[in-house]
Amino acid sequence: MQLDSGHLAAMPQRQRAALINSLSGYKSANLVGTRSAAGQTNLAIVSSVFHLGSDPALMGFISRPPSVERHTLNNIEATGFYTLNHIHAGMIEPAHQTSARYPESVSEFEATGLTPAAGDICQAPFVRESRIRLGMALRDMKAIELNNTVLVIGEIIEVHLPEGAIGEDGFVDIEAHGTVAISGLDSYHHGQRLCRLSYAKPDQPLRKLD
Repeated sequence: MQLDSGHLAAMPQRQRAALINSLSGYKSANLVGTRSAAGQTNLAIVSSVFHLGSDPALMGFISRPPSVERHTLNNIEATGFYTLNHIHAGMIEPAHQTSARYPESVSEFEATGLTPAAGDICQAPFVRESRIRLGMALRDMKAIELNNTVLVIGEIIEVHLPEGAIGEDGFVDIEAHGTVAISGLDSYHHGQRLCRLSYAKPDQPLRKLD
């Protein structure tokens, strides 16, 4: 099968969205926790979180076009803080339910039964059920004119991990702690590590680290 831009443009909107979202492969599964300036909590699932750099420790994610009310984006812009919370198998259904379009007056924490938790530094709510949680401070927002999405860039200011989660070399084994991945818009997957490999150098063979 071969598709070109004409085929894609002719597809029904939802079918095209499902196809294109599937083609990017496995994606991270996170809940973004925020609080409005008035104190209303909000929770939204995102599959676009990515590493931007380690020094400073930056993460980015893409927010959909603000053509309709985007509570998460508004709250981050208003307060400067948000959290990223890994999703595991035991919380997939309530996490997925946060994608429903609740009114601003309804907290997704209350609607889905997930539990807000306070951090020591970050002023946005964490998800207590999550095992790997990051507190973020907003560093930049960049509008992407091609499709009116917004790139949100934050710095990690607080990390919550299970005891013993960090290896001697700094590696966090997210598979061991149940973090799941997303493909498409609604398919959830367990990760299975095949191997870890040594740092690649042109004059040395690769070594398996596990």
